[in-house]
Amino acid sequence: MGTLLPKMPPQTLYVSVHRDELQRLREERDQLLQQVAKLSLQLQQAQAGNTTSHA
Repeated sequence: MGTLLPKMPPQTLYVSVHRDELQRLREERDQLLQQVAKLSLQLQQAQAGNTTSHA
């Protein structure tokens, strides 16, 4: 049998981010959110087109 280790409390990880990197990450996030919105709209339109063509 394996050795059981006592459960350790969760540890907090501290990370430092430079302002320019944070700004770049925010811009990337905004671009990804716009892309998700665009793709979601395209998917809705495609699904709507499929349901109307089958009627």
